[in-house]
Amino acid sequence: MSGSAPAAGHTSGSQVGWRRVLRRKPVSMLNAESGADTGDGELRRSIGVGRLTMIGVGSTIGTGIFIVLNEAVPKAGPAVVVSFVLAAITAALTALCYAELASTIPVAGASYTYAYATLGEIIAYVVGACLLLEYGVAASAVAVGWGEYLNALLGDVFGWQLPAEFSAPPGEGGVLNVPAAVLVTACCLLLVRGAKESATINAITVCIKLVVLLLFVAVALTAFNTEHTQPFAPFGITGIGTAASMVFFSYIGIDTVSTAGEEVRDPRRTLPLAIFWCIAIVTTVYILVAVAGIGAQPWQAFEGQDAGLATILGNLTGSGWPAIVLAAGGVVSIFGVTLTTIYGQTRILFSMGRDGMVPKIFHTVHPKRRTPVRNTLIVSAFVGLLAAVVPLSTLANLTSMGTLVAFTVVSIGVVVLRRTRPDLQRGFRVPGYPVVPALSIAACIYLITQLPWETYLMFAVWLALAMILYFTYGIRHSRLAMDDSAALDTSRQ
Repeated sequence: MSGSAPAAGHTSGSQVGWRRVLRRKPVSMLNAESGADTGDGELRRSIGVGRLTMIGVGSTIGTGIFIVLNEAVPKAGPAVVVSFVLAAITAALTALCYAELASTIPVAGASYTYAYATLGEIIAYVVGACLLLEYGVAASAVAVGWGEYLNALLGDVFGWQLPAEFSAPPGEGGVLNVPAAVLVTACCLLLVRGAKESATINAITVCIKLVVLLLFVAVALTAFNTEHTQPFAPFGITGIGTAASMVFFSYIGIDTVSTAGEEVRDPRRTLPLAIFWCIAIVTTVYILVAVAGIGAQPWQAFEGQDAGLATILGNLTGSGWPAIVLAAGGVVSIFGVTLTTIYGQTRILFSMGRDGMVPKIFHTVHPKRRTPVRNTLIVSAFVGLLAAVVPLSTLANLTSMGTLVAFTVVSIGVVVLRRTRPDLQRGFRVPGYPVVPALSIAACIYLITQLPWETYLMFAVWLALAMILYFTYGIRHSRLAMDDSAALDTSRQ
């Protein structure tokens, strides 16, 4: 158990508390549980580099472009392009750190698992809470926008739309977002069938959305007007930073790739490659679409605009086929994003359930399908409820906070593991160490400081609830606690 904190059962007095909450899970135990080196494991290994890259791209492209662009442009003006670049640089620095840890500890659980191996149990629990916020709320945030594109498609094709009361959440003109709840239910049913089937459907939706977004870029650039870029940064550096922190949750795909650690073939090679391909594809598409969109209409027009990209094309081409194609692409794309983010959350809870941090039901695997069916049903119910009743802007900022905290911990984890376990097998090493992890940490902290105070308040409430659950359940049911107790009992016999 090299690298782990001393067992609680071997301590006494005031030492017990701190040693219990800071105990670390050995990397050897993590890799053995997941079958990282043997190919065995509880989950079926059926995903290669291509499908895994598409999972990352699928959980990323769609959020920041199809939906949040309309929330971010009013904050930064045309300089939202710089916001996307700033978020991309931060994500790229963090991706290098993720690649090293993913190739060292290729286990379901992503940054939660990395924190457990490097920083201790209570820090891992906090990160797990951040990830549940990141994935559950991200899926809800994306599902909220699905109704907008569905209505745009129905309006263009049939001249009829769903009533506002049942296609938007309270606070945004509606009573209940029924399309969002339907979307989450469909994703749940697909995930229950299996990871391979879900990954295949996701890959198809990714190809569709990439074609649709390139169509948008091609049409919008024909109407590019430099006057729309003036003034470039009406709200200065503050506006750029605020928008960057808002859109950062669009880069959640890095972590989603890592959550599939126990379902990919040759994980030490596959995980880093998929992370790098994901960042390259996503950053290119985001910047192209942002530039085209800003040039196609005045930045003031983005505020309050539903189904933004489809509306832009509709204004440029009338109710012609490009607007219809883009609306259809938005419907398909957002389905893929919701699918992969729900997938990510179920795998985080699967790993936490195995460690005893949450009830065992989240770790239960269907004997035939080899998927966590009950876990998926519970997560989908939670996501569907959030999407049906909570406004989008609130969800986006909360997701960014959870993502940034998790990314910061991953970068710290690289430094800790290099110092405590330099002997571990690493399929990839961060270049420019320790400068790159330090820059990643600094960039994440900067974006955190740009979030509104309301987000801090809601995040503090979420962490307080997480700590209550940890000290009333997790600390007592932790698998490491059970192992410590068993070891103490044996030593007393």
